[in-house]
Amino acid sequence: MIIREYSNEKDFEKIQNWITDERMHAMWCANLTPYPLSKEGLEETLKTAASKFGDVPFLALTDDKEAAGFFCYSKNSETNEGMLKFVVVNPAYRGKGIAKEMLEAAAVYAFEDTKADALQLNVFPENERAKKCYLKAGFTERNTTENAFIFKDESWGRCNMVLRKNKEN
Repeated sequence: MIIREYSNEKDFEKIQNWITDERMHAMWCANLTPYPLSKEGLEETLKTAASKFGDVPFLALTDDKEAAGFFCYSKNSETNEGMLKFVVVNPAYRGKGIAKEMLEAAAVYAFEDTKADALQLNVFPENERAKKCYLKAGFTERNTTENAFIFKDESWGRCNMVLRKNKEN
C-alpha cells in the first residue's frame, strides 16, 4: 500500500463514485460537502479543512497503483494527536483488508513522519462496518456523544476512537 497526496484535479474521477447513496455520503462526511459528491464541492470542503485544521488529503494506492482509498490527515500540535477524516475505500476493495492496510499506512505516516503520539478519528456508531474495521485496525473507543448528528429521521451518535503510538499496528 502506498499513500500519496491527493490532487482533486487529477484524482477526483477515481473516487467520485465510491459514495453510492445519500445515507452513505452523510456517514462519510457528516454532510460537510454537498450531496451528490462533485469535484467543486469536494474541492471547497478540502480547502476549508486545510485552512481551518491543516488537513492534507491522501489517496491510497494498491501495489498495482490502483486507487483503493481516500482520507484526510491533520495533526493537533497542542495534543500531538493526528486526526483522520473522510475515510473511504473503493467499493471494489471493500471486505478485502484494504481499509486495514490503508489505516496502517496512515498510522505509519502519523507516527513516523509527523511524530504524533496518537491517531484519532470519529465514526458514527451506526456505521457498524466502519467501526468494526477501525477496531480491527487497533483503534479503541475513547468516548461517544449521543445524538450528535441528524440524518433525515435518524439520530446518530459520534464515537471518537484512538490508536496510540505505543500499540503495535
